[in-house]
Amino acid sequence: MAATSISSATNKLTDQSPPLPLHTTAARSSAARLSFANSSISIQKLAISASSTNQSSRASAVSALKIARESEQASKPRNSDPAEKSPKPTVLVSEKLGEAGLDLLRSYGDVECLYNLSPEDLCAKIGEFDALIVRSGTKVTRQVFEAAKGKLKVVGRAGVGIDNVDLQAATEFGCLVVNAPTANTIAAAEHGIALLAGMARNVAQADASMKAGEWQRTKYVGVSLVGKTLAIMGFGKVGSEVARRAKGLGMHVIAHDPYAPADRARALGVELVSFDQAISTADFVSLHMPLTPTTNKIFNDATFAKMKKGVRIINVARGGVIDEDALVRALDEGIVAQAALDVFTKEPPSKDSKLVQHENVTVTPHLGASTKEAQEGVAVEIAEAVVGALRGELSATAVNAPMVPPEVMSELAPYVTLAEKLGRLAVQLAAGGSGIQSVKVVYGSSRDSDNLDTRLLRAMIVKGIVEPISDAHINLVNADFIAKQKGLRISEEKLAVDSSPDSPIDSIQVQISNVGSKFESALLENGNISIEGRVKDGMPHLTRVGAFSVDVSLEGNLILCRQVDQPGMIGTVGNILGESNVNVSFMSVSRTVKRVKAIMAIGVDEAPDKETLKKIGEVPAIEEFVFLDL
Repeated sequence: MAATSISSATNKLTDQSPPLPLHTTAARSSAARLSFANSSISIQKLAISASSTNQSSRASAVSALKIARESEQASKPRNSDPAEKSPKPTVLVSEKLGEAGLDLLRSYGDVECLYNLSPEDLCAKIGEFDALIVRSGTKVTRQVFEAAKGKLKVVGRAGVGIDNVDLQAATEFGCLVVNAPTANTIAAAEHGIALLAGMARNVAQADASMKAGEWQRTKYVGVSLVGKTLAIMGFGKVGSEVARRAKGLGMHVIAHDPYAPADRARALGVELVSFDQAISTADFVSLHMPLTPTTNKIFNDATFAKMKKGVRIINVARGGVIDEDALVRALDEGIVAQAALDVFTKEPPSKDSKLVQHENVTVTPHLGASTKEAQEGVAVEIAEAVVGALRGELSATAVNAPMVPPEVMSELAPYVTLAEKLGRLAVQLAAGGSGIQSVKVVYGSSRDSDNLDTRLLRAMIVKGIVEPISDAHINLVNADFIAKQKGLRISEEKLAVDSSPDSPIDSIQVQISNVGSKFESALLENGNISIEGRVKDGMPHLTRVGAFSVDVSLEGNLILCRQVDQPGMIGTVGNILGESNVNVSFMSVSRTVKRVKAIMAIGVDEAPDKETLKKIGEVPAIEEFVFLDL
């Protein structure tokens, strides 16, 4: 059956750089890299990370995580030589973090809390740490990543926004960036509602007036919320929770968010509208959008001019989305009747800020996440994400790796190792001096393209292909970036097969074109190197090499032999390996025609020495063979 393209445009990673060289060997050090592929993904831990949005469930999550960690450590063989034990990861916490999070970090690594570091001090210290945890005050710039010199593997942002982290630099230096997007959701939404209600009824101004000895009931007459239109700008986690509460107050809620699912909005009784319709019809506008180049100062003179006169603004998102000078002008002109702000372009704002001092503005010092429950939850959530990343697990909260929903990540977990090992195996089969330029990945699946998210698998294949033949520091985060630098083009296709719809992937095939092969039997008629694999009983298996069917578990190392199909070949090769104390774990033989030609795939626990491999090659009936390090 013909293969159908996953997307209308072929996925390509290319520029003017030369192709990947085939002669380069990678410096491999598991302690020096964030290797996602060398450890299996625990679906239970993914579930823990994706859940626990309240205090009791989060406590259960921490307990479960500790039990899982203790169980795993207990199952590992003990090393009698302390000098050979891997050093604990080091974590720098540069801003205050809840004790529950610190305890979780300390159970896994060495933690140092150094608050109020200057940019220079941070750069001077960062080279000592594997992980850095920040809130919103610390700026993690390109200079920080450069100063780390590859040591820094993960940056954790204890909160949602990551505008204080240079994501491009983090990706280039192979550093994973994770955040804590769920724990402070309720706290931020509640604070938004508090500012909404407090502003409508002039609570802060009336309080200040009374404390000054005044009694001015007529001056602080407010406005009712019932029946008023609230426009939520940014319908994500916090915006959705604000909508729930505003509906309970009797407000008519509309929202603008180009990425919000319409079904989620309908379920909450919220109408999705255009940006201009939202700002021009709302009585209250609540901001919940991230700060990006697109949203920077998006609320400016032109925007305020389109608003209904007497509109009221609430911002618990990012200060930079509002042009503060423009807001002062809109307040002075009466276009904006009142504003309630928790965030500012510069924090803390200057003491003589016209915006802060304006009589129609209510301000709080970035208190959106400042509840005891939220602070504890954020601390635990970011600690879980950082520890998971340091352990080599994929994080559902990663912001500079393939953004894969937790449920998709759990479903694809068994295929992650298969994808990486197929890439690693394919590149070792390539030979010649022209370099690898073009790779095609074919996914066999019964699902249609819209229901098959392969971004995670594609990233792992790229990692497997790039890492063995590059002297760069490669991991899941920067695999695509470095592949692009090297001129590697990746295309993906889907082949419709008749398999169970419960399984997202039936098979993964990796083809490399326009290169020679160290093992000619791996070539298809079109000259492409081709290997294929499946997941069987949760384990990755190699199921096809070129046109030959095989069945061998992708564990340890692999020897592929093309031979004359005759009796005694398994015993002959097995004896050679046994004499060298090399243990055979799996063996599979596939033949074209009886007594003509066969492919033998042998899994071995140890890497045979050169003399052993030479003896295998000297067996008369063996026409070609290759040793592959998986």
